[in-house]
Amino acid sequence: MNSKIVFLLIASVLGVPEISSAQKLTKQEIAIVKNVEKNHEDAVKFLEKTVNINSGTNNTEGVKTVGAIYRKMLDTMGFTTTWVNMPASMKRGGHLVAEIKGTKGKKILLNSHMDTVFDLNSPFQKWSVKDSIATGPGANDTKGGIMIMLYALKAMHETGQLKDRQIVIVIHGDEESAGSPIEISRKDLVDAARRSDYALCFESGKEFNSASIARRGGSGWTLKVTAKQSHSGQIFSEKAGPGAIYETARILSRFKDELQEKFLTFSPGIMVAGAESNIDSTGLRGTAFGKSNIVATTSIVKGDLRYISIEQMENARAKMQAIVKEGFPHTEAEITFTGGSGAMPPTPGNEKLLGILSQASQDLGQGKVTAFDPALRGGGDMTQIAQYIDVIDGLGTVGGNAHAPDEYINLNYVEGIIKRMAVFMHRLSTN
Repeated sequence: MNSKIVFLLIASVLGVPEISSAQKLTKQEIAIVKNVEKNHEDAVKFLEKTVNINSGTNNTEGVKTVGAIYRKMLDTMGFTTTWVNMPASMKRGGHLVAEIKGTKGKKILLNSHMDTVFDLNSPFQKWSVKDSIATGPGANDTKGGIMIMLYALKAMHETGQLKDRQIVIVIHGDEESAGSPIEISRKDLVDAARRSDYALCFESGKEFNSASIARRGGSGWTLKVTAKQSHSGQIFSEKAGPGAIYETARILSRFKDELQEKFLTFSPGIMVAGAESNIDSTGLRGTAFGKSNIVATTSIVKGDLRYISIEQMENARAKMQAIVKEGFPHTEAEITFTGGSGAMPPTPGNEKLLGILSQASQDLGQGKVTAFDPALRGGGDMTQIAQYIDVIDGLGTVGGNAHAPDEYINLNYVEGIIKRMAVFMHRLSTN
């Protein structure tokens, strides 16, 4: 039974739209689609090969090894490739930058990342397939996305549609834990964005017929509260006050009640409190000492702040500061903020890109592509450049359980996504 018949049988069961060369496709696009079909099995094998190479962010040699595979493929397609090393102090593997400096069409930036959250000590190391589900470290996040990107470019290249285009590619080796300072680790991406017209990111897609035109930025916050130590029997008295724990509860409760906005979240992730409390330098572990008959004198909370725009971040921080200042008697509190990455708000330019993608999908017989809810996914590298350029994200594989030891992709969607992306990129690069 040939692959086309198999796909149609699967589609009838899963409700996946049939993918066909519709009449609205140009002669060149029909040739691109046929090339994707021809190379489909090789694409899956290529993904398997790269997934089986550990490239956890801290495994710098593994990042370089898998990067060399991507570099070789891009070299064969006529890209000029460069491996960009990061400063030794960062302890990061580096990035792959590739470019075709042609004269035709719009200037397009393509981005993804080759590192994963699974380092050498992880038990989750290898690719496996059961029915149509493939599991493996990075299969979904986001070696699968790189495979989609490369085989879409391969289809353009082998049909003569890549020559003289203007395309720059930045594949990071540290997206899961960006090297610091970010101004250095994302310099190549920002530089490329500033001289490009559109940016396409191949992070994993959440659904077959959705893409992201908005992603939230993120930062951290730390709340510290101190109070007067007293006998527990004196709590709430004019002399003792409510103690550090009640003051912390007041602040967190006010956050919950007064900062309710669309796309804004503020999650306390770790808290310690007592007569003594401490969170270590990693921010992951804490210790506390206290007694039930002593009013707690210290409290520390570390949390996460997510927002759809820098303006929303700044407003939220101001409200949080104001709430913290309105303290109970005999307590003192301060809140500090760390980081503060950019955000990727929905813009008319991003919506325009979605419209072009959706039209390509419909012309392929795949149906409309709609915007994915940004509240349902985390941040990403596109938040670093959205202020400079029109952006669309979530163009990679369809799967789930990213960052978990059962991360997977659905192989039924791979060929259709590559076709869609190849036609999409062809249209962007020729208009």
